Amino acid sequence: MQATTGDRLHVHGRTVGNPDQTAEILEVRGEEGAPPYLVRYPDGHEGLVFPGPDCVVEKEAP
Repeated sequence: MQATTGDRLHVHGRTVGNPDQTAEILEVRGEEGAPPYLVRYPDGHEGLVFPGPDCVVEKEAP
């Protein structure tokens, strides 16, 4: 998984009734775009994320 600042991290809900979440990637702390990522969720919460297999990086639109 590789990302750049400004991309979106899409976390798929893993159980029924658990909605998907998206977060803006603010900072990439791994080498060459690798995790972990500092992200901001729509509610303003920020956190360091080590994405698992239920996550997808959505590239920033040009």
